[in-house]
Amino acid sequence: MFARSAFRAAQPLKTQARRYATESAPKGGSNTLLYAAGAAALGGAGYYYFGGSSAAPKIEAVSPPKVAFAGGDQGFISLKLAEVENVNHNTKRFRFELPEGDMVSGLHIASAILTKYKGPNDEKATLRPYTPVSDENDKGFIDLLVKKYPDGPMSTHLHNMEPGQRLDMKGPLPKYKWEENKHDHIALIAGGTGITPMYQLARAIFNNPNDKTKVTLVFGNVTEQDILLKNEWEHLENTYPQRFRAFYVLDKPPHSWPGPGGFINKDLLKTVLPEPKEENVKLFVCGPPGLMKAISGNKVSPKDQGELTGILKELGYKEDQVYKF
Repeated sequence: MFARSAFRAAQPLKTQARRYATESAPKGGSNTLLYAAGAAALGGAGYYYFGGSSAAPKIEAVSPPKVAFAGGDQGFISLKLAEVENVNHNTKRFRFELPEGDMVSGLHIASAILTKYKGPNDEKATLRPYTPVSDENDKGFIDLLVKKYPDGPMSTHLHNMEPGQRLDMKGPLPKYKWEENKHDHIALIAGGTGITPMYQLARAIFNNPNDKTKVTLVFGNVTEQDILLKNEWEHLENTYPQRFRAFYVLDKPPHSWPGPGGFINKDLLKTVLPEPKEENVKLFVCGPPGLMKAISGNKVSPKDQGELTGILKELGYKEDQVYKF
């Protein structure tokens, strides 16, 4: 079974809309801080050992962890599928072992990996990018959350894989370069498995005690069972109620559903998003082509964001305020 998520499951969400205010951050931090703390502790020990001598003890530098995906000319590496978990009727979580148990993925925020598969009757290989949902500091594995699409050759292949089989991957594929407090407020507008890069970004923000960015999530799905990473999002909202809020939209909501029904629309976004006149806001959009077209317009290529159109254009946002994953 999979190890417990970095975010523990939370109690059911009591309310979706909350006011923001300043909030103290949780304990924790980056590897850099851990290395620095370790060095400081060693330094103190050295001072005690030498009886308070002013001579600085020799401390061996802590090496950064080895990375699996080095980018550049590395090319594809073959990873073994270790475990498969059924998430819902059409989505599975796949754990792949990294080449060495003490390796981290090497991904940064925000980035993805590229998968490759060539079937016995295929003329050319299928390539598909995925954003892992495992933490960048996890050692020895990466987790992919993949929804199966009827006409999706890579998602179909993954859903047919058994533990012990292998898949070629390479990375990292750079997306939006994030730095702590780069924006005062960001909004994540997603549909389906377009949620995975949003989770990578949000997780990095709230794992960093120095990052005070406010985050609003608008997540559209067909049914309540299709809401991916729901426990993780609820944990964030319960832990950081003054900095994070989430709005779930269902195309086919049950009678008891308290949130919006139908599709993500202009009225909802106008109500919950940070206003375009705010100086330092950024909106991120990711989902199926229909959602992208309606919200922001589709990007032309991985390196060409394309023209900003759709609802966000109508609401007055500028191209430099929107990023399409």
